[in-house]
Amino acid sequence: MNDPTIALYRSPPSGATSLAVTGFGRQRVASRLKNRRLPTHAVVMVERGHGWLHSEKAGTIEISGPALFWLPVGTAHGYGPDPGESWDERWALFSGALADEWVRQRLIDETAPLVPLENPRVMRHLFTTLQDEFTEDNPLGLAASAATLYRIVIEAARQASRATASAAADATMAKVAEALEERAFMPVDMAALASEFGLSPATLRRRFATATGLSPKAFQLRLRIDHAKQLLTTSDLTIEAISHAIGIDDAFYFSRLFQDRERCSPSEFRRRHRRA
Repeated sequence: MNDPTIALYRSPPSGATSLAVTGFGRQRVASRLKNRRLPTHAVVMVERGHGWLHSEKAGTIEISGPALFWLPVGTAHGYGPDPGESWDERWALFSGALADEWVRQRLIDETAPLVPLENPRVMRHLFTTLQDEFTEDNPLGLAASAATLYRIVIEAARQASRATASAAADATMAKVAEALEERAFMPVDMAALASEFGLSPATLRRRFATATGLSPKAFQLRLRIDHAKQLLTTSDLTIEAISHAIGIDDAFYFSRLFQDRERCSPSEFRRRHRRA
């Protein structure tokens, strides 16, 4: 970060207000902050760097920028980069009835305050806009900064939701892979397998390939061929017996698949790799 350190503070408007931004800053941080409680809500965006966040509601969480985290009012917390390292951060302080409502609605989640940023460009733009508006120090600028903070909350909630959905998708594909491993040597009806996980066959193929780099059938074939290689090097089973053992009834077809994958026949593989 080449920009100078910035730390701006504004007194909240007199009287009740639904949302007010009361502080903004950006800086390079080289030390950890410990055992602090803020009288307002805060949001911190770590643009680059690695470190940790600890809060009484969420415990200790690893942070790798770009990421954003929330510090609800009154929450005991500490955070900062790894020892001997630094990170670049922007932060904002805010308060008001709307902010409290965000916590109740869990748009700001005290138990899961970290939001990895899959699209940091959008968030950087919003923080830059917030800085420009907050710097004006007039009623219009303060109102605009509150509106931009609202957009930051919504964008963070969207990115958190997408990250959660992606994690759920990864977990589902891990279960599909486990099912394929369990049935590696049996005929597998891919349509039935997709239905088992509440997916269409096309969706299963697409998501499985994204997660593993292989289609479900290619994944199963890799398991079969790998087991065949084990049998070739550790047993005296015939090629026909090995073919049947891995769920392929036609030994000629098995040999052709093996040749295509390993660039040698099963017999040649056995001669090259068997120790005795």
